Amino acid sequence: MKKSASVSIGAWFLVVVLVAEVQDAAAVNCTPTELSPCLAAITGGGTPSQQCCDKLKEQKPCFCNYLKNPSLKPYVDSPNSKKVAAACGVTIPSC
Repeated sequence: MKKSASVSIGAWFLVVVLVAEVQDAAAVNCTPTELSPCLAAITGGGTPSQQCCDKLKEQKPCFCNYLKNPSLKPYVDSPNSKKVAAACGVTIPSC
């Protein structure tokens, strides 16, 4: 009985975490222009601003969609983009 309760609690916790992740992704407005504060750092290789870092963190749930778009992929997947993301403490997901 104790083992069954532990499994039930674990399953419930997993569901809560997954629902929270889905809600986070749904709450973000996936608009690539939101990343415009990062454009100078990505194209010029400079240090990203705090606004850029904040936007990268906000838009992170959208990165897989951006990577699937041939027009946006070069901006998200370029070496400079990865450097900017790393400087902001954001990881680009492998989708």
